[in-house]
Amino acid sequence: MDEAELTKLTVAELKAILNEQGLPVSGKKSDLIERLSISTAPPMQETTLAPPMMVVEEDVVVFDEPITLMARMKTPLYGSINMGMAIAIGLAALMVSAVLIVQPAWLGFEPDYDYELIDFDANQAQMYAENLVALGHPDWEGRMSGTQEEANTAQYIISEFAAMGMQTQLNSFDVPMHKVNAEPSLRICVQGLGGNSPCEGITAIGSVITEFQHRVDYVIQGFSGQSEYTFQQDVQLTDLGNGSDDALWSTAGGTIGYLRSGGSKIGNTQMFSKAAENNLAGLIRVNKDYNCGMIEGNDCVPIFKGSGIDDVTAANGGTIPSDLPFIAMSKDAGEILETAIFNATGSQGVLEMIIDVTNDQEQTIYVPCGTIEGKSSEVVIIGGHHDTVYHGQGAVDDTSGTSSVMEMARQMSMIVNETGTPERTIQFCTWGGEEEGLYGSRAYVAANQNFLKENLRLYVNLDMNHVDADANRGNSVSLFTNNEDDYGHMERITDLYKDANPDMAERYDIQLSLLKGAQGEPDGMPYNSDHGPFVYDLDGKRGRAVVCYGSGSWEYHTYLDTMDRFNADSLGISVTIYGTYVRMLAYNPGV
Repeated sequence: MDEAELTKLTVAELKAILNEQGLPVSGKKSDLIERLSISTAPPMQETTLAPPMMVVEEDVVVFDEPITLMARMKTPLYGSINMGMAIAIGLAALMVSAVLIVQPAWLGFEPDYDYELIDFDANQAQMYAENLVALGHPDWEGRMSGTQEEANTAQYIISEFAAMGMQTQLNSFDVPMHKVNAEPSLRICVQGLGGNSPCEGITAIGSVITEFQHRVDYVIQGFSGQSEYTFQQDVQLTDLGNGSDDALWSTAGGTIGYLRSGGSKIGNTQMFSKAAENNLAGLIRVNKDYNCGMIEGNDCVPIFKGSGIDDVTAANGGTIPSDLPFIAMSKDAGEILETAIFNATGSQGVLEMIIDVTNDQEQTIYVPCGTIEGKSSEVVIIGGHHDTVYHGQGAVDDTSGTSSVMEMARQMSMIVNETGTPERTIQFCTWGGEEEGLYGSRAYVAANQNFLKENLRLYVNLDMNHVDADANRGNSVSLFTNNEDDYGHMERITDLYKDANPDMAERYDIQLSLLKGAQGEPDGMPYNSDHGPFVYDLDGKRGRAVVCYGSGSWEYHTYLDTMDRFNADSLGISVTIYGTYVRMLAYNPGV
């Protein structure tokens, strides 16, 4: 076949011919044509003693036909010699050639993998992120799972996958999920006339009301209950310190518990459980030590945290406590409260806490998926969570990951359109319900348990794979996996990426880790994002995953996680490195 005929073939057809001839399949279409043109040139006469022609490609020397032990033994070397010496010399020549040229795996060398870096368009990733953020709640900006905002987000993602030419599926799951129904209210009143004046009304004289700003001064916590505590009810507060003293909890029944983070602090689930066990009327957790003075003056911004619904339900006798409100406050707001209520020099303040949350019902969450069908059912899945905390844009957590999934999907769709049907199926999914307990990924894995056990080759997770543009806030990107073979590919592709992008390699610290231990072990993968179910929830099988986390996320779970600090450029590290690996896996079924 001459060069003109080869030009008419697709890249996939060219690679198929190269595979049949045992030739490398990497490079652009022009490289493939040139390689095939050389391999189909008129053969040398049989009397020649020259070794097979070599092709130099990407600084790796390979033969243009397969070199086998038997073929090498049958090739005459330097004239007529006896068979025993021919075998000895043939083996010696093979060993030298293997060391210097082909480097076969059976001699301890790594195979020459066909890596080709995929492209990344930062402008496109930025556009996806901006569109996702625009779908947030009109008042508090988040795309909380189970809300109309999350449903709209899933529809947007599925429409983009369809526009890329993928087969699409919008999965939905009904799961336990709290729902914020209305803007909450938190106020303190210091009554005038020595505490005898009412807080409000035409007869209020000298009373001072301080109103805290939702999202800025306080945020609702995961599975908080509702409350309508007014000034007139005068619900008391109990100072629980850092929450570690059980004796304080036992005396707090009927009051609102006030906890200060720091020291031997306890987590939200334990706080909520203790409050249910001791019949508290509510909980306030004040941030005294996390990212203080780093993102808003000298304050410690209030942070959303989830609660383990199963543990809290068990502590409450089998039902979720629906009338036990739970909020977090900033340090500055907490100090105002402490001054008015715990440290008052005159009239002691009273608290109003009105929280409208439904926490004892199921809500529908979504998992939109786009699929590029391969020749086999073996699948590589790429995912990130599209939900955010309820009270913020979540530009980093995890709009960055979702926009990265979408940009990788776009790149892979273009590659498949040019190259042809992949050997493996490639699937792109985004998950709802991550912030409240990995509900989307857990439900998806449970629903597809048998298929995934048989067919999942690799799961790729992109969660806050973003690095702030300000290097003083941190410049690291953490890539990790639980499989040695996958780790080896990550290392080689990362080296290739650094060579091709020296400016990015200098600007960002790309860290690789192998975490192959069991769940809960120090060297095991954390179960803290959507890779967890794919690794640890496949019954009887440990799944394989590669994960990326970024740094510079001081605004994590706060109202300040906005597009103002978004750095689309940094997403290219994980998209390119992991996308390149996905591309290689897609077309190399033996890997």
